[in-house]
Amino acid sequence: MPEGKILVADDDVAIRTVLNQALSRAGYEVRSTGNAATLWRWVAQGEGDLVLTDVVMPDENAFDLLPRIKKVRPDLPVIVMSAQNTLMTAIRASERGAYEYLPKPFDLKELIAIVGRALAEPKARMGAAAKAEEFESMPLVGRSPAMQEIYRVLARLMQTDLTVMIAGESGTGKELVARALHDYGKRRGGPFVAVNMAAIPRDLIESDLFGHEKGAFTGANSRSTGRFEQAEGGTLFLDEIGDMPMEAQTRLLRVLQQGEYTTVGGRTPIKSDLRIVAASNKDLRILIQQGLFREDLFFRLNVVPLRLPPLRERVEDIPDLIRHFFAQAQREGLPAKRIDADALDRLKRHRWPGNVRELENLARRLAALHPHETINAAAIDDEFAQAPTRTLAEDAARADTLAAAIEHHLTRYFATFGDDLPPPGLYHRILRELEFPLLSAALAATNGNQIRAADLLGLNRNTLRKKIRDLQIQVIRTS
Repeated sequence: MPEGKILVADDDVAIRTVLNQALSRAGYEVRSTGNAATLWRWVAQGEGDLVLTDVVMPDENAFDLLPRIKKVRPDLPVIVMSAQNTLMTAIRASERGAYEYLPKPFDLKELIAIVGRALAEPKARMGAAAKAEEFESMPLVGRSPAMQEIYRVLARLMQTDLTVMIAGESGTGKELVARALHDYGKRRGGPFVAVNMAAIPRDLIESDLFGHEKGAFTGANSRSTGRFEQAEGGTLFLDEIGDMPMEAQTRLLRVLQQGEYTTVGGRTPIKSDLRIVAASNKDLRILIQQGLFREDLFFRLNVVPLRLPPLRERVEDIPDLIRHFFAQAQREGLPAKRIDADALDRLKRHRWPGNVRELENLARRLAALHPHETINAAAIDDEFAQAPTRTLAEDAARADTLAAAIEHHLTRYFATFGDDLPPPGLYHRILRELEFPLLSAALAATNGNQIRAADLLGLNRNTLRKKIRDLQIQVIRTS
């Protein structure tokens, strides 16, 4: 039977009653109050084995009380509850020494389980000594259960150097999460360096990451620093890690294993002191099965896996997100906008293949072009009427048809050589012959929507844009 005395502090009588009943049924002794002063008196007198407190109380904020509690009773676990469900709430709870943060409304079974774990551990988790800084705007927006779980994980990771692997579709905010880990973590005084693997020519990735010495290769006329050296003391964000070639994967694995690297053409090992955060919109386990990604590197990077949900799985966050983007647009000089309930309902029923990035772009267009202050459902319908209406399943069927056509083309191409080998440079020759029609067909299949075309092709959107520009492909939308 569980043992322990729980001190509950919440100014809401109904919540205190529910907590009293639930904790008592679980076998705990409970004492509750509606103010911080009484809670502090009990703690100072040595009462209680665990504190369960709301953040906002009539006489004092729990975040101001927490440091005093940790000073007089450092081993007393404190669980913080709050209806202000933001990333900053989770971070402040962690930095001020809370054992856990629970967003309201909470699940009673989960709360009881957390109380049990906290009392079973010999010491409560200690937060960072540094005070939380105030920031002008939130790096992440949303109060859905999916986002609350992300906030809680991020809060635990802020004061560590653990390698984090962020998975999620394009447009879900992977770089925002990486920046939050840096900006609110213990390496915030160092640089944040982001590098997109898909945007760098494959033969230059090693040089870009690790730097090179003068004369290391043709065109290396001087020594060049790499991203590892630039990120020293801070955070290196490796976006679209699934596009990293095998040779560079081997060098990266060596850095993670040994904590040092050499420049291209160099011989002297360079010690590495930074945090690595990686991200991918591809399933790396599938790439491993296909022999395109090293399994040992995956396990080195995947120390803490973090999956960002697509917007269609967190539609309850759309009102907060659209208001956030409108406010952002207004700060940049665009007219103020508000959105009515029918328009919000229309947004929630959209599939959002481009995720949060698509919503942000929509908000900016509305702020810049819509003539009225209030955005109604008709305005949203007008915007969506200009976008492709095909489903992803229909796009996938078109992609399968396209792949079959390419396979047929290649079969005929190889048949022309009979038993002889094709001429040297086959890869680049076929690439030149097929890339233009392949990209053009994918864009035509998605009615010029580059987000959908990138998803069909398995490319990063920035890579697709660069190829469209380099190949001078004309993007045409028919409706």
